[in-house]
Amino acid sequence: MDMVMKLGAESSVVILSKSTCCISHSIETLIQGFGANPTVYELDKYLNGKEMDKALIELLGSKSGVPAVFIGEEFVGGSNEIMSLNVRGKLKQLLLKANAIWI
Repeated sequence: MDMVMKLGAESSVVILSKSTCCISHSIETLIQGFGANPTVYELDKYLNGKEMDKALIELLGSKSGVPAVFIGEEFVGGSNEIMSLNVRGKLKQLLLKANAIWI
């Protein structure tokens, strides 16, 4: 869990993902659409990726640990939380607050 939290704090927007996950790609594209440049870590490319995925499953309380999104060094959640924030018009506000976007 420590490694996951450390990665989440490395940039204003961090997405933990897998290279084969289309939902992760969609979340990345959504966030980029606001003008943010998220740091993306594809867990399947790391030796300890399975361990990090297990930690994320526990953190998210779901069957899949990805995507997991950190904004402003805070864990925001998975795809459901990000989409909900977007629909309610609050995702942009979070990105602005984290200085991930400026306009």
